Amino acid sequence: MKITEQIANAKKTLFSFEILPPLKGENIKNLYSHIDPLMEFKPPFIDVTYHREEYVYKKRDNGLLERKSIRKRPGTVGICAAIKNRYEVEAVPHIICGGFNKEETENALIDLDFLGIHNVLVLQGDAIKTEPMFVAEPDGHNYASELLQQVKDLNHGIYTDEELQNAAPTDFCIGVAGYPEKHYAAPNMKNDMKYLKMKVEMGADYIVTQMFFDNQKFFDFVENCRNEGINVPIIPGLKPITTKKQISVLPRYFHIDIPEDLADAIDNCKDNAHAKQVGVEWAIQQSKELMEYGVPVLHYYSMGKSDPVYNIAKELF
Repeated sequence: MKITEQIANAKKTLFSFEILPPLKGENIKNLYSHIDPLMEFKPPFIDVTYHREEYVYKKRDNGLLERKSIRKRPGTVGICAAIKNRYEVEAVPHIICGGFNKEETENALIDLDFLGIHNVLVLQGDAIKTEPMFVAEPDGHNYASELLQQVKDLNHGIYTDEELQNAAPTDFCIGVAGYPEKHYAAPNMKNDMKYLKMKVEMGADYIVTQMFFDNQKFFDFVENCRNEGINVPIIPGLKPITTKKQISVLPRYFHIDIPEDLADAIDNCKDNAHAKQVGVEWAIQQSKELMEYGVPVLHYYSMGKSDPVYNIAKELF
C-alpha cells in the first residue's frame, strides 16, 4: 500500500522508522534483531537508507596508490524485499543521485517494481567525504528534482531507452525531503521553499523532514508550506540523542540547531548512559506535542539502534 493511502486510512498518528542496511559481511539476522522489537508498535512502513560508494587507496607493488571504489552498505533492494517478506510491511528504499547514473537508477527501480515495492524516497545524497561538494556521476543526476522526474517518467512508461515500445509503467509513490531549518545549500528559507514546492508540483506525494529538536521550527515549516500551496502530507523526522558528543556532531553534520535547554542538559550528563536517558525523554515530549498537533506519522531515525526508539514508542503507541 502506498504511504499516502496508509495516511489517508489511518485514524491516529502512525509510527515508522528508518534503518541502515548491514555492513558488507554482516549477517542480516543482526538487522532483524533491531527491527523485531519495534514491530510491537505496528509500523506500516520502514525506510531503508541507500549508500553511495566510498573510495579507499591501496598501495601497489610499484609503490603507487590505487583508488578503489567500495560500498560499505550494499543490498538496499535486497533488504527491502527481505523486510516485506518477513514482516509484511511496506519497505521504502531511499533512492539517491550520488554514485549512480540514470541507467543504474532505472535498473534499481525496475527491480523494486518487480518485487512489489512501490514507495520510494528520492534524495540527492551526500557528497563523497573527500570532496568539498556533491558531484554527480557521468550521466547521473545533480539534484533530487532530476531524480524525481526520472521516477515520474517511469510511472508514465518513459524509460531511458527511447526506442522501447509499449513499455510498462511503474506505480511509485514518491517522497521527498523537507528541511525545517533549511537545506544547507539554500541561501535562505524562501529559496529552499521554492524548490520544495517545485518538487511537489512535479509530482512528489509526501514530505519527510530532516531531524529537528525544536518543534516550533517544524510548526513554522508546515505553516510556510501550506501558505505556499504545498498540501501533501508532511512527516516529521525525529532522532533521540544518545551520546554526549552528538550535541556537537549533529549540528555540524546535519546543519541543525540544538535548543539551549537540551544542549545544557546533555552537557551536564555524567556519561553517555545518562545522555541517552535525557535524549529519549526529550524525544518523548517532542513526540507527544507533535501528536497533539496532528502529524500523520512520527518517523524515527534509529541509526541502527532500536532500544532508544523502542523506549520512546512504548510511551506513545
